[in-house]
Amino acid sequence: MNAEHLLAHYERIADAPDAIAKLRRFILDLAVRGKLVPQDPKDEPASQLLTRIADEKALLVKAGGLKKSDRVADLTNSDHGLLVPNGWAITDLQSVCTSVTDGDHLPPPKAETGIPFLVIGNIRNQRVDFAGSRFVPMHYYEALDPIRRPTSGDLLYTLVGSYGIPVVVRDSQPFCVQRHIGILRPSSLVDIDFLARSMESRLVFDQATACATGIAQKTVPLSGLRKLLIPLPPLAEQRRIAAKVAELMALCDQLEAARLDEEARRDRLTAASLARLNAPDPDTFQNDARFALDVLPELTVRPDQVAQVRKAILNLAARGKLVPQSPEDEPASELLKRIAKEKRGSVKRLRRRRSDGGDDKVSARPFELPQGWEWTNLGELSVEMRYGTAKKCDYETVGVPVLRIPNVSGGQISLKDLKYGPLTESEAEELSLRRGDLLVVRSNGSLDIVGRATEVDQSAEGMAYAGYLVRVRLSVDNLLPRFISLVMNTDHLRDQIEKPIRSTVGLKNVNSAELAALSIPLPPLAEQQRIVAKANELMGICDRLEDSITNTDAAKKRLLDAVLYEALAPAHRVLEAAE
Repeated sequence: MNAEHLLAHYERIADAPDAIAKLRRFILDLAVRGKLVPQDPKDEPASQLLTRIADEKALLVKAGGLKKSDRVADLTNSDHGLLVPNGWAITDLQSVCTSVTDGDHLPPPKAETGIPFLVIGNIRNQRVDFAGSRFVPMHYYEALDPIRRPTSGDLLYTLVGSYGIPVVVRDSQPFCVQRHIGILRPSSLVDIDFLARSMESRLVFDQATACATGIAQKTVPLSGLRKLLIPLPPLAEQRRIAAKVAELMALCDQLEAARLDEEARRDRLTAASLARLNAPDPDTFQNDARFALDVLPELTVRPDQVAQVRKAILNLAARGKLVPQSPEDEPASELLKRIAKEKRGSVKRLRRRRSDGGDDKVSARPFELPQGWEWTNLGELSVEMRYGTAKKCDYETVGVPVLRIPNVSGGQISLKDLKYGPLTESEAEELSLRRGDLLVVRSNGSLDIVGRATEVDQSAEGMAYAGYLVRVRLSVDNLLPRFISLVMNTDHLRDQIEKPIRSTVGLKNVNSAELAALSIPLPPLAEQQRIVAKANELMGICDRLEDSITNTDAAKKRLLDAVLYEALAPAHRVLEAAE
């Protein structure tokens, strides 16, 4: 094993995705390959150990404590492709156990108290947990075959669904298990902790996977379990390996705890920094913003942290804190007058129903706006709101292209997975999209998707849209649709959308009247343009941060894989490709 590389590169690989989990698997891989502790030529060879195990099992059979079983197998020289150190042997699981069975196959009788009856959920966390267990009567337990009554020193092994989890029984409390749990009773000449670690290794787990049956729920049969190949070292080395694995797993626990503490500290710093931006103090905002931008690369080491930065950018944009105001800008009140005039003309032309517009009252004013801004609502800013077609669409390229939720849920128009609808000429005209329209999701099972707005770009002009979407047609001469779509994703707007429907079961819905009532902070048109430019610039930085995180994680993963591989490979292999 080339441990020097592992130590030399530790700082670079410790934050790799699943680094600790891979280190744990690596330790187990070393253990079952004989690379974790040195061999001692004075140890009794495993071949002799197998002979003694066979003698032990023969005595148990003779005493009536064990049914006659197949002979103990020494498969060291068989064609199995496994290489082990001198003094080791390859055998199968049934050869190192006096019994390999599972829980009783008959439905157990229930009892209010009595003997605990455990299911996979009671051992899923690699320990025997009696909390919440069912009970069976004492007479049922006593009638079980002794090999189906787990005792201290036995090894439990999950067989169905979450298969492959070994759990050492260390308590003398009587209990029994369901048939989905295997019960392994090792020979007294096999170290139980070594056997448990072997069963936990990828070497054995892959064999269990290969013999598992079923599709929806994989099951490891007892016949396959008994034939799992086990690398067997001398008994003294088994104990040294078990001790070293325990030591290294404890170190992994410490590393994992330290990493979690570091992430928690970083999360707290991120949250505190972004909180100052989301609820800015006028006296300290400039310093707070400068600090947040300076430490942005250090704060954002996970994609979810970048998402928080994006949210802060949007909240700043909606509060007038992203760019400076200009006293020369035409105030938003003048925009609202022109929009109202445009809407009056649209009502006459389209004979628009009142429900398409909205109440002019602003229901929520959670923060003060800069000079020149106005509180309004989406209904005041929209010329028209209209639901999409309810007609069934399909992939046949006949009819009119119809955008659905999958085409807009990413925040940008996507023409992948496009369907077509049999719309009449008048329907196609009424539902025809224009550049600058907003498509808002009005119904979905996911709360986070409902109310999300996507701006229609040139690629979707002339297309129609489905009934779970609402088209919001804005006064594009007086508004930037991109600004409104940004504001629709702020905490202020999301709270208005989500709170009324958060407790509903099933589909979450928002109708056009509720959309029209959403309160919107409106800046002057010139400032909208400056805000959108700055937001696009900052979102571009976030995009690059996400790409950097992805690339860095991938590089760390490659380096970790290379370091761990080299520890098991010949010493002449190098890490140049990974670096």
